[in-house]
Amino acid sequence: MNDLEKLRHSCAHVLAEAMLRIWPEAQFAAGPPVEQGFYYDVDLSHRVSPEDFPKIEAEMAKIVAEDQKFERSVVSRADAMELGRAGKLAALGGRGVPSRYKLDILEGIPEGEEISLYRNGAFTDLCAGPHVDSTGRIGAFALTAVASAYYKGDEKNPQLQRIYGIAFPTAGELEKWRVMQEEARQRDHRKLGRELQLFHVDETVGAGLILWTPKGAIVRQELQNFISEELRRQGYEQVFTPHIGRLELYRTSGHYPYYSDSQYPPLVERETLHRLAEEGCSCADLAARLEKGEAEGYLLKPMNCPMHIKIFDSQPRSYRDLPVRLAEFGTVYRWEQSGELNGMTRVRGFTQDDAHLFVTEDQMAAEIQGCLDLVKKVFGAFDMKDYRVRLGLREPGSDKYVGRAGDWDRAEAACRDAAKTLGVPYTEEPGEAAFYGPKIDFVVRDVIGREWQLGTVQVDFQLPERFDLHYTGPDNKPHRPVMIHRAPFGSMERFVGVLIEHFAGAFPLWLAPEQVRILPVSDKFADYAAEVVAAFRAAGVRAVVDTSQDKLGAKIRLAQINKVPYMIVVGGKEAESRQVSVRSRKAGDEGSKPLEEFVERIKQEIGERLL
Repeated sequence: MNDLEKLRHSCAHVLAEAMLRIWPEAQFAAGPPVEQGFYYDVDLSHRVSPEDFPKIEAEMAKIVAEDQKFERSVVSRADAMELGRAGKLAALGGRGVPSRYKLDILEGIPEGEEISLYRNGAFTDLCAGPHVDSTGRIGAFALTAVASAYYKGDEKNPQLQRIYGIAFPTAGELEKWRVMQEEARQRDHRKLGRELQLFHVDETVGAGLILWTPKGAIVRQELQNFISEELRRQGYEQVFTPHIGRLELYRTSGHYPYYSDSQYPPLVERETLHRLAEEGCSCADLAARLEKGEAEGYLLKPMNCPMHIKIFDSQPRSYRDLPVRLAEFGTVYRWEQSGELNGMTRVRGFTQDDAHLFVTEDQMAAEIQGCLDLVKKVFGAFDMKDYRVRLGLREPGSDKYVGRAGDWDRAEAACRDAAKTLGVPYTEEPGEAAFYGPKIDFVVRDVIGREWQLGTVQVDFQLPERFDLHYTGPDNKPHRPVMIHRAPFGSMERFVGVLIEHFAGAFPLWLAPEQVRILPVSDKFADYAAEVVAAFRAAGVRAVVDTSQDKLGAKIRLAQINKVPYMIVVGGKEAESRQVSVRSRKAGDEGSKPLEEFVERIKQEIGERLL
């Protein structure tokens, strides 16, 4: 735990003590530091709201001023259980109410283990630490949000209130964080997506299912065009696969039941349902039969790879045919908890810029490198220069992973060697591999410092084995290909959501849904405005005319709010001279330009994909 995490962990204890001073009946569960601060889960009849934050923060400030020491002690599990039953854990004492959640946590700890406790003032909690020396060392803090959370993340358990907070060593750092939060609020893709009419989520369609509106669809199509050009240069072949597949396909791949918790329930044919109903089969029986493979069903596609495998396996392959590179903008479906859904960045249906490469082992290193180069090209196109690499490896001794250890060793070595060529920091994270192979994930830091996991490249010896894939080698014998999974964008929904926030909705010209807006001074110049918009459209530029009755100043302000890259004012002078008066989002008033000359300039800027 680094120093900032230690400070925030300590502040979580201060939060709990402060809440107990206000609401002595509160029962606390977990209170860890997290990436964006800390939280504490509390069981409390009073519904905490942001209106309560000043009162809680004032009590926290008193505890900080008291400069209480954090004192660690180690006790036996039995003694810790006794303290919990006496109401002396995560409580201020005197009530004798058993610590329900702390006792439950202790029940999960093996007999004979020693338990670490930390005490500050009248508050004692189960905690492995570490902490700052005393509460007086906690600098500046603030409570930020309250949400609901099931105990231990299980919806069968009680629903608790989760109080979030943030802490920094100094007030200056806290103020800087506040400014950044306001900037993030202004850039929120959900807010901008609604204001700029880029996407829509409708509860009657379904939570987590994105409706791409015409403007958002343009952004998505331009991204697909961009990556498709690169794929053609690299010899990829486009494929299309259905949105649904037999359950047996995903049993073979291992996605079912391995990822069953994150998949939609299987669909069963009507005839099968009728037959099972006649047999008196209950819903629970049906689920068990599907799980065991005793009944057949279909699955909304959670992954594209099994279908790409079947395309590869649909005809004989020779070593001369490899590498085979199959690409698809394939839509997949995952079941996400409703509380985890977030605009476009966490959804239940999303389209991956997916590809699967089937290669010989000798080709593996070069093909991985080609995939990494493609990811870097994508990031470069959007000025995403600040990123790190996360190397997901298997956890030694875990039964999560399938396949032979030797295959894993070679796959991990290939990923490690490739990561070293990137020239950016990378970390190795055991336990983060996919069940079929290691992966290289790209974590991008946006313009206001937030991190997003975007592109991924994975090396897979296992699925070719599970599907018994082979090609004929130069020795005229069957050989097993290696499979590489890669997705530079990751998901189109997530990537566009990140781009909206990265650019604050002000997309570069080539990506902007509306590239040029023509603003006639009055209806008298509608004919020339129509001529101007026709000239832009003929050159492949996305242009529209503002036909409203608003005054010119209002039209300009609306175009600026809509973040249109170029505004073209046309009036009598422009109509007579076949010129246009140009205002740009970046430079403001650029003066008058000959129409044909300016159209050619915009066409060239779009072609160069300038930022």
